[in-house]
Amino acid sequence: MREGSLEAPTRHPLDWENPDFYDEAKLDAEMERIFDICHGCRRCFNLCDSFPRLFDMVDESKTGELDSVDHKDFKKVVDACTLCDMCYMTKCPYVPPHEFNLDFPHLMLRYRAVELKKDMVSLADKELAKTDRNGKLASLAAPIANWASSTGNGLTRPILEKTVGLHRDAALPKYAAISFERRADGSPIKVNEAAPAFGRKAVIYATCFTNYNSPDVGMAARAVLAKNGVETEVIHPHCCGMPMLEQGNLPEVAKAAREVAAAFKPWIERGYDIIATVPSCALMVKMEWPLILPNDEDVKLLARATFDLSEYIVDIGKKEGMAPGMEAVAGGVAIHLACHSRAQNMGQKAADMLRLIPEADVQVLERCSGHGGAWGFKKEHFEVGMKVGRPVFRQIAEAGKAFVSSECPLAGVHIAQGVDRLGKEGPKPELLTHPIQLMARAYGLVV
Repeated sequence: MREGSLEAPTRHPLDWENPDFYDEAKLDAEMERIFDICHGCRRCFNLCDSFPRLFDMVDESKTGELDSVDHKDFKKVVDACTLCDMCYMTKCPYVPPHEFNLDFPHLMLRYRAVELKKDMVSLADKELAKTDRNGKLASLAAPIANWASSTGNGLTRPILEKTVGLHRDAALPKYAAISFERRADGSPIKVNEAAPAFGRKAVIYATCFTNYNSPDVGMAARAVLAKNGVETEVIHPHCCGMPMLEQGNLPEVAKAAREVAAAFKPWIERGYDIIATVPSCALMVKMEWPLILPNDEDVKLLARATFDLSEYIVDIGKKEGMAPGMEAVAGGVAIHLACHSRAQNMGQKAADMLRLIPEADVQVLERCSGHGGAWGFKKEHFEVGMKVGRPVFRQIAEAGKAFVSSECPLAGVHIAQGVDRLGKEGPKPELLTHPIQLMARAYGLVV
């Protein structure tokens, strides 16, 4: 036996269609096994709140070991997990192929799948996870939806907190009246035939957030790609299912994966690359779906063809070279590397992309922002998320950059609110929903 592992981490497919996956006694035994390993190691003490909760429970128990911890309290550990994958990707020495076979995030996922099976997920949470439906409905009345979700609205936010569990002080994403798909369909764009990368073809997977909340990101991506000779189409067949994954709803995630893979298959066969505009969606397509449907050839084909947006731009820069015409953007930028970007194991692609801009002044932040998707908006988690993200907020406030961005749009909203909460004097950095928007400005494509 060796202490730790020298091999690259790998992951086993999720055996979610096996009845044993939902067997509570077997789940409890696996929770005890893995928690005991974590207690003996503790390298993850400074990541999310799951590990401090676990270690505090052990330390405060009668024996100071896991054997005297009430297993009912394991839920406290599960509830604090945001499925960021950072423990698996950056800290744990016992992930497969090590014989301990420790996959903490997927253990949390299994626990939630059992909870869902037992109907322990609230109706409000189930409805919040229906992002496509919610986006379509909210876009029909975007001004009213944005008014109702504003943190300054003392009428509606207490109601949202009570009925849906969204903390009244949490800044929520805004909705756009016109989706990215509709905007792209109504705005033909000329491809730069003189660009070094001319001849590339890509489908932009709009994703529910870019489609309904931030079409400006999609339009900026489309403009930068066209400037660099890339012919694009915009499609949004279905949400990637990340909100459903967070609830352990693996059948719905599998259904979404099959639908999206089938929609993209004809494009891939025609030579198109697939670009996801949100890192969580790229992670789902590239890594989670093949573990949920390991025998689905369409899912595997899509995973091989998919790029994160920043990853794709950097690939152009390395292989063909960027189209000329970018100019320096004054003031510098602080870029937060989202956990689901890092979990793709592709390097600091957002920072690499920004460094393609002339005279780029880039500050990289790799710490957790504390948002955790819908988790960070919840009444019981919002203040914890603000506490976790405070080091990031302070670094940004002290850096004095003109711009701040995260590849994760929800993290960006959370970070901007955290910086405001610090109350420091002086101008606040301008929040860019995605760093691609700064590159678009450098090209003079977006003011």
